[in-house]
Amino acid sequence: MSNVLLDSAIITKRNLIKLKRVPDLLFFAALSPIMFVLLFAYVFGSAIDVPGIDYKSFLMGGIFVQTMIFGSSLTGSSLAEDLQKGVMDRFRSLPMARSAVVIGRTAADVGNNIVTITIMSITGLIVGWRITSSFFDALLGYVLLLLFAYSISWVMALVGLTVRSPEIFNNASFIVVFPLTFIANTFVPIDNFPSVLKTIAEWNPISSVTLAVREQFGNTNPMAPPPEVWPLQNPVLYTLIWVVVMLVVFVPLSVRKYQKTMTA
Repeated sequence: MSNVLLDSAIITKRNLIKLKRVPDLLFFAALSPIMFVLLFAYVFGSAIDVPGIDYKSFLMGGIFVQTMIFGSSLTGSSLAEDLQKGVMDRFRSLPMARSAVVIGRTAADVGNNIVTITIMSITGLIVGWRITSSFFDALLGYVLLLLFAYSISWVMALVGLTVRSPEIFNNASFIVVFPLTFIANTFVPIDNFPSVLKTIAEWNPISSVTLAVREQFGNTNPMAPPPEVWPLQNPVLYTLIWVVVMLVVFVPLSVRKYQKTMTA
């Protein structure tokens, strides 16, 4: 276990150093959340009315979640790129734990996500978003975001190791992630959705983590009627259940897939 942790820490450091040596990655990682916040706040904000709450306050929880999910795709695209360029073949010749490569990659993305969350929070404060809850409630909101993003990273890791091409991965992940983030309460209330889409949105874990973050930040309408379905009545618990399920399922699958790739 100590060897796995040490090797994973080395791989994590390698992936974080890559950001420093490839400043384009850091630049666009910083630019994207700023662009999302500004565009959605002023384009959607001028057209959408959310009863009892300013749209910027409603929006930020959804933007946080969407950006974390898209940011988690870096895990899969990076692993696919390493496979394509033969970096994995170099790892195969080293005396290191096989699982360290995937663990280190997902751990590095936690650092990337912290930077992204910080930039988004500052941008949100500039455009008028405010946290009205306590410090510990807000902290729990940020922790939920990072935990959910971390679990999604493992899903992306399995996909990236399966397709072996960053181009294919980017197309495949976008086709799946994009509709999931929109068939949810990320940008608009789901009350007026068609019945089928509303049901999907109510049980979509993206809706629960978005609502959980809004509640922890104090960005909900206190006069709004309570949700009718269990996931949105218990968004924190439902989110944590999904985090545990994704980690339990996709961590061993991703590690096993990497080990099979290395022995192929």
